[in-house]
This record gives sequence, C-alpha cells and structure tokens, in this order.
Amino acid sequence: MNVIFINRFYSPDQSATSQLLTDLAALLAEAGYDVSVITSRHGHDGSRLSRPADEMIDGVRVRRVWSTSLGHSLFARFFDYSSFYVSAASAILGLARAGTIIVAKTDPPLLSIPAALVAKMRRARLVNWLQDIFPEVATSLVPSRLLRACLWPLRRLRNLSLRGAAMNVVLGEAMSVHLQGEGIAPGRIQIIHNWAPFDTVHPIERADNQLQKDWNLGSQFVVGYSGNMGRAHEFSTLLEAAHLLRNEPDISFVLIGGGHQKGTLRDIVRARKLTNISFRPYQPCAQLSLSLSVPDVHLVSLLPCLEGLIVPSKFYGIAAAARPTIFIGAANGELAQILDNGNCGAVVEVGDGAGLAREIRRLQKDPALCRMWGRNARELTLTRFNRHVALAAWDEILRHAATDSQAALLRDGPRPHAASKAAASIRTHGEM
Repeated sequence: MNVIFINRFYSPDQSATSQLLTDLAALLAEAGYDVSVITSRHGHDGSRLSRPADEMIDGVRVRRVWSTSLGHSLFARFFDYSSFYVSAASAILGLARAGTIIVAKTDPPLLSIPAALVAKMRRARLVNWLQDIFPEVATSLVPSRLLRACLWPLRRLRNLSLRGAAMNVVLGEAMSVHLQGEGIAPGRIQIIHNWAPFDTVHPIERADNQLQKDWNLGSQFVVGYSGNMGRAHEFSTLLEAAHLLRNEPDISFVLIGGGHQKGTLRDIVRARKLTNISFRPYQPCAQLSLSLSVPDVHLVSLLPCLEGLIVPSKFYGIAAAARPTIFIGAANGELAQILDNGNCGAVVEVGDGAGLAREIRRLQKDPALCRMWGRNARELTLTRFNRHVALAAWDEILRHAATDSQAALLRDGPRPHAASKAAASIRTHGEM
C-alpha cells in the first residue's frame, strides 16, 4: 500500500508535528506500507537542514522540496506557504498513482486544498490529519470582520476538500463537533488523539537530573512551561501567579522553549523584576527526559476562544515524564476533561492568577499528591495516549481507504479507534 504524507517539517526537526509524523511514518513502514514523506528543507526555526533532497530514514522515503523561508511576518509567511504548496504538489504528482493514499497534515495551513486537487488528478485517495483548524484559528485570534470576509473563500474551499476526503482525522471530540458544524459528514471524521513519546521520554529523579544541577535549581519546587510560546497561549495568568509568589524562595518558574511571545515575556519579567522566572532555550530531543523532568509541575495554556480548533500537544510529553499539569484555559475544554478523568492535574481559568498561585502552593506542600498525579499521567500514556494505539487506528483508516470500503466508517460516525490485526502485531515491538 502506497502512502504519501505531506508536512512542512520532518525528522530531524523537533517541532511537534514533525515528531508525530516521524513516529507514525516509521511504524507504518515497519508494518509493510510503502511510505513517502514530502517535506521542506528547513527546520521550524527557519534554519536550513543539512540533509539530502532525497533520503531513506527508518524505511521511509523522505523528499525535501524547495520552499522559501523568509520569516514570521504575514507577508513572508504567504510566500513561504505558497512556495511549499507548489513544490509539494509537483512532487506528489511525480510520486502518486491511482490508489495512492495522500495524507495531508495542517502545516502549512489549508494544505488539504492543494492536496485534494492533486488527489483528484491522480485518482488517489485523500486523508486529512488536522492538528488545528484554519482559518478559524486566525479569525479567533484576530476577530476582525474584514479578516473574516477575506478568509471566507478559503474556508469554503477548505470545507470542500474535507468533504471530498476519504477521512478527516481530528484530535478530540470538540474538533469533531466543529467540523460537523461546517457540514462535514460525521462518518468522514475519526478521532485519534496525539500520543506521548513514552518509550523515549521517561521520568528522571531530581538527584539524577544533570539539568537540575546545571540550572542551579537546588531543592526548589519548580513550575515549568515547555514548548512554543505562541499566539494561541496565554501568559498573563502565569505572570500574575509568579508576582504573587515572588517572595517565596522555595518556588521558581522555568520557561523552556521559544516562539512569538518569548521576547515580550522577557521584557515583562525584566520590567516587573520577577527574579523567580528564568528562561531556557529549546532542548535537544535527546535531552527531553531531562528537561521535562526538571519541573515538579508543568503549565499548559490555551485561549478559550481556540477550544475545538487546537488541542495542546505539550501535555503528552509532560505525561510521559510522569509530571502533573495545571491547565490555564476553559474548564470544559478537551485537555481539562483529560486531566479530570485521568486525575492527573488541575484547571484554572484564564486571568485567575491567584487561583494558579494557590494550586502551585498546594502541590508544593503536598508532594504525595504531586507524585500521584504524575504517576496517573504516565499511566495514561501507557494505556491510552501511545503511538501503538494510534497506529492501530491509522492502520484501519488506511486499509479502508485503500479498499474503498468506506461504508463501515460511515455508518457509526466518529468513534474510538480499534486495532486491526496488522497494527496489533506491531505492538509486540512496543511496551504494551
């Protein structure tokens, strides 16, 4: 079975979409699929990767196509995205044939539109893997009537590409409901959660953590934030809590990563003299266990207006490191429900800095509770959010798409995924 994935980033890039795709592509290749990936020659930080234009990685053929990498302004991104669309479409036209399954992710946004056109030209089948829902993300962050009107034609084209796809994979129930509201048939939507890298990320005790020593954190209770500090995330609540806890020397905040808001956050921390907050850069993949184990508790945030459009992927790595999560966002959101059902964290509303400070103090004073929440989080990665469970669901979707037997997928609507025999056999190589 011939499967072609499209995503702007792939191994060795460290972005979340790259790591997830790298995991799945390698597992499918191991299962006997003929897997190719169309990706760019750049990393998510804009750097050019010193990799061949065409190479094999873990049984996956990786073709890196030309595209611009001009920067982060809207004008620059327009050219970056457009150049990748053109190059990727050209590459797929050369690789795809009748019956090929094309799996389009959502980086760059609206990738399903050119993918649908190419799939139709080659009589291939399209599966969309939606990590977020654009352009709704843009119009939620910038609630402008003019922007909404300008992006409406793209939203209409996006919906057409989703309706014509064999399947649309989303990350949770709220995303599924949103797509149904856009007119996508329930039977063309499948929920597959992202997964934790539990076989490469594991908890490390404080005494054995070299980063704990290198960053001079001593015996402090560490509140962490790890990953992208982007427009979708909210930091005023974190800053207010840090201000309230500024005179408690046993509590410190460590912000690891980068993104659009990092420079502004640095300036605010400096101006408000919040000496209990420190910043660290993105850590190499080989050190994820170390960096994710530094905090005693992690913070994850999402603007409530983005619920149903994005599911924070930070949680999965945090859970693999057996650390609890405090979610700053909607109490009825996707991650909030996971934390509640899994008894592995807490939720505070956006703007409730005092409530966040109380939760942090509670965990600092009750290390047994902190450890229990961490153990529960780790258990979720072993039983629910792991790549072998996801592989089983993907195997089922791809086989149905390949045989054109969509009836079984259409009759029941979105449902929990089930393992096929091929996927189950691969679990013998994993932890399950």
